[in-house]
Amino acid sequence: MDKITIKGIRFHGYHGVPEAERQVGGHYEIDAILSYPLDNAGRTDALENTIDYASVVNLIVDIGTQRSFQLIEALAETIATEILQQFPIDTVHLTVKKLNPPIEQPIAYFAVEICRSKE
Repeated sequence: MDKITIKGIRFHGYHGVPEAERQVGGHYEIDAILSYPLDNAGRTDALENTIDYASVVNLIVDIGTQRSFQLIEALAETIATEILQQFPIDTVHLTVKKLNPPIEQPIAYFAVEICRSKE
């Protein structure tokens, strides 16, 4: 299966277990891999024969900035569900990173990876 890869979608979102973290917010980065046949788009050079990448990015950013979750697992699950419902793809693989999480030890990020398919 062909794949569309969108890496480094960044936004400021309001997610976390402590209420204070959900009020202040933090920085997030998401990578998305969408399974979709690209042969027709390659032959026709027509947007209607592929997935509109900008629409996928806008959906991810809207969910990440307009909704609030305690867990990045819930954020990832919601994004995957919405992508599968709104776009004609078979499978979505997401990596959701919480950048510079507010813990004592300095680390680059926490992340979850999920893969969901239409069934």
